[in-house]
Amino acid sequence: MHHKLDIMAETGYVILGDFRGQRISPDEWESLEYMDWKSGGDTNFAPLASATGEMDCRGFWDHGKADKDGIWTVNRKIAPSLARYVENIGGNYGRVRVIKLNPSDEAAAVRQLHRDDNNRLNPDGTGWVIRSWLELDDTAGKSVFILREDKDDPATETRIPLHPGLQLVIDTERLWHVVWHPGPKPRYALITSWESDQVVDNWIKREMAGGRQLQGARR
Repeated sequence: MHHKLDIMAETGYVILGDFRGQRISPDEWESLEYMDWKSGGDTNFAPLASATGEMDCRGFWDHGKADKDGIWTVNRKIAPSLARYVENIGGNYGRVRVIKLNPSDEAAAVRQLHRDDNNRLNPDGTGWVIRSWLELDDTAGKSVFILREDKDDPATETRIPLHPGLQLVIDTERLWHVVWHPGPKPRYALITSWESDQVVDNWIKREMAGGRQLQGARR
């Protein structure tokens, strides 16, 4: 048994208000060192925090760790504002990385629906690992997050339109998920693994109270 956040119980996700901090320059995510790592489409990932501090996209379990207590990589120096965003939340983070998602059509995206393995080696009695997204860049403004309770049942689907600055928290071990990004340029987002605890709960509630209350659209 793990501690889970009550605010995530009903839908498995929450949409926060837009990020209201100081503008983050695109130079930070465009200048990062990316690795060829596929997850949910034609993707590359730039690790900011990994299990060992090395440039490594593998799960923390490969190093005998739960997805917590991440260690900054050399990419931190290139993207200090993104690192501060994570540190200012104050919770226990694991994997921190920027995703670069290349364009696809809708059918190809849906075929990539997947769930994450966030809680392998996570000790009972500790916080369930969930993930947050900070959308960084989508020049077309047409990307959508697709979430399903049942992978093969579109009736369980929710779609969330994405835009720069959007903050989103998802239990990605519960929900099947993928982003459909039609392009024409790559889409970038910061993804962070978090242990469910009071700090993260307070951050979610604070960001929901301070921003627009948004809902995804059921099909």
